[in-house]
Amino acid sequence: MKYILSLSLLFFSITLCAQTKVSGVVVDGSGIEIPYANVMFPNSTEGTITNEEGRFYLESDTTYDLLSVTLLGYASEEIKLEKKVNYDLKVVLREGEELDEVVLYVGKQPKKGNPAIEILKKVWAKKRQNGIYLFDQYKYDKYEKIEFDFNTIDSAFMSKKIFNGMEFIFDQVDTSNVTGKTYLPIFINEAVSEVHGDNKINEKIERLVGNKNSGFSTNQSVISFVKDLYADYNIYNNYIKLFNKSFVSPLSKTGVDVYNYVLTDSSYVDNKWCYNIVYYPRRKNEMTFKGNFWVNDTTFAVKDINMQVSKSANVNWVKELYIEQEFEVLNDSVFLLKRDYLLSDFSLRKKEESRGLYGKRTTVYNNYEFNKEKPKSFYTKRVDPYNELIYNRDTTFWAENRLESLNEDEKGVYKMLDTLKTVPKFKRLYDLTTILVSGYIEIPKLNLDFGPIYSSFGYNEAEGIRLRAGGRTYFGPNDPWRLQGYTAYGFKDKKFKYGFSGKWLLDRKNRLIISGGTRRDIEQLGTSLTSSSDVLGRSFASSAIFTAGSNNTLTDINLTTFGIEYEPLKNFVLKTETNFRTLRSALPDDFNLDYVDPDAPGGISSETKQYDVNISLDVTPGRKTTGYGVERNDVNRNYARLYLVYTAGLKGFLESDFNYEKLQFYYRQPFQLGGLGRTITTVEAGKTFGEVPLSLLSPIPGNQTYFSIFNTFPNLNFYEFVTDTYVSGQIEHNFNGRLLAKIPFMKKLDLREIVGLRAVWGEISDANIALSAPAGAMLRAPTDEVYYEYSFGIANIFKLLRIDFNFRGNYLDIPDARPFSITGNLEFVF
Repeated sequence: MKYILSLSLLFFSITLCAQTKVSGVVVDGSGIEIPYANVMFPNSTEGTITNEEGRFYLESDTTYDLLSVTLLGYASEEIKLEKKVNYDLKVVLREGEELDEVVLYVGKQPKKGNPAIEILKKVWAKKRQNGIYLFDQYKYDKYEKIEFDFNTIDSAFMSKKIFNGMEFIFDQVDTSNVTGKTYLPIFINEAVSEVHGDNKINEKIERLVGNKNSGFSTNQSVISFVKDLYADYNIYNNYIKLFNKSFVSPLSKTGVDVYNYVLTDSSYVDNKWCYNIVYYPRRKNEMTFKGNFWVNDTTFAVKDINMQVSKSANVNWVKELYIEQEFEVLNDSVFLLKRDYLLSDFSLRKKEESRGLYGKRTTVYNNYEFNKEKPKSFYTKRVDPYNELIYNRDTTFWAENRLESLNEDEKGVYKMLDTLKTVPKFKRLYDLTTILVSGYIEIPKLNLDFGPIYSSFGYNEAEGIRLRAGGRTYFGPNDPWRLQGYTAYGFKDKKFKYGFSGKWLLDRKNRLIISGGTRRDIEQLGTSLTSSSDVLGRSFASSAIFTAGSNNTLTDINLTTFGIEYEPLKNFVLKTETNFRTLRSALPDDFNLDYVDPDAPGGISSETKQYDVNISLDVTPGRKTTGYGVERNDVNRNYARLYLVYTAGLKGFLESDFNYEKLQFYYRQPFQLGGLGRTITTVEAGKTFGEVPLSLLSPIPGNQTYFSIFNTFPNLNFYEFVTDTYVSGQIEHNFNGRLLAKIPFMKKLDLREIVGLRAVWGEISDANIALSAPAGAMLRAPTDEVYYEYSFGIANIFKLLRIDFNFRGNYLDIPDARPFSITGNLEFVF
């Protein structure tokens, strides 16, 4: 991703012409833009409709000399096209006669008696009888091309001094057939796969056969980014999920409530008689499309469809989003997906003239085969995620397997980018962007990264101002082993801290990994209920510069770990780990961790030494990753997680102080509730068996920072509740602006409303309270009644800021209880 951002910094601050290109705006006699007017090349099936601002762009490989613009209530206009390329046309529709040949509609359309909706009902009835669903098993070849292009490239921009020495990149400038804007391809990734599926057992597997990219070896983050945004979708589903949002499909059963449908034409499409239906949204500021589709008159399967997201939809950083799908006819009754094209225009502004970045995905399907049954083991068998042959296919392979040819400009991208990387000016920009994105300064000659730079400065009441320096080994994103470490110094306690860890992938197929490390540092414990096994991980509150109240409950921790993990099944990870830690208060005068110890002088000990062993199970169904090294990147974030861990403390081993057992459970589940938004829920439970001091108990995670952090309680202070048995649940729902969009003076602000509810019940035994009595702190648990909080938030303020208003529901009589708090975050989300 970082090289694309490098080019973004460069480009943000000749065309190859098709036969006919037109663009412009449609207005009425008063000059007011007319949305959703029909723009067609006469006597053809090629056309579009104007967007919400009355603008249109239309391109064809055929030469046309007329353009027709029609809308009910207006006299139709035919514009003579003097040239092959006609940009910035202004078409004026005058109120007048209606068309006799085809009945056209404007504004809100009736649901009853609308022939388009009658056809749509038949599409609903037949949707499970179309395509691959007709067969028990299926197999097809899939070719996917992912491309990034910078757009709105003009001569004034190309002549800027910053491009001195890099003028050759503009040799690849082309024109989009969707928007009509000039663009420059700067990244291409091609992949060929075989897809097998079984509808009877509901299994599907996709196996990569070949992969090629535009020369950057670290393209995995780009592919991960695109695959997360452009997840596979089915136009027959009620909702199409893009950018982690649910758009109402025009073929949805709920579509009649959000779309206007108009039957505009009927014609032969590839020798099949089809109806053409135009659709556009009934209301603004909803997750909807505009466009049209052709549907067969007997099977009621869609032959072609195009969808363009409404400009008023509450999506950040995306100026245009366009989808086009083509289906081929296998026989009289089977329509199969042939080509899927998706284009996004990413831009800081939604103004027409603003420059942006196209993200394009083209997927072509071919060579369908059916009803060739394979055993279930075929779908569940683990395969090596990396085969060098796949990533080093020769030109003969691509000539034979590329299902859609590259145009001349796309072919030139491979050579252009290889040349660009040798230009010193670009290399400097690339290095700077790498630092900003990854947080690490690369030292290629040593195969080391210095950082992360964003952790270089911190502050807490024990250390005062804290400076940190660290680094890691880095030969590439798929390293089979990695070492990392850091050192830090506190100017108040005048002490050095350090940490070092290493991990090694022994078996790539089953992901057998050994890891170990040690750390000596100051940390705020109790910020999460479920234990973390990251030896270098340090909680968010450990260096919070600003906090609500005094943040003096810090712990001086010395931790050493060794672990082995194994993934026998995909997304099913088993791990065993041993830990030895020494815990003492970092501020003994403010926060005491003393406990009763008959063997210590005076019968009280201020330090806990503990050795324990744990076994954990981590299940993440639906998780997708890229990479095959010891570290991997997530492709998606909408997967569930189930985590179970059993811990046993062993007294006496390595002078360990306590025998105990602990069971912990964690479950996280995100939900996409269609047009209602997105929900995230978590449930946690745990119990400690045996007597342990405060340092080994389970504090309910408070949050004294001013940041909104999910799975914490923002109105609880650290250690306000301490338990040895607990059950906790949290739920947060983002309406994605659905409610605020209905308020007239707020709809243009694109704000998003968020609600949350958090609750926990727990208890602590009298024996554990007595054991920590010398600490002098009053240990309490939310036993008498369930503690709860609720919150209301506004997100997407200036597209970046989120503010939450948090309310405490009970236990208000506790000293220093905080009944209300305001937290916030900066969020870069679509």
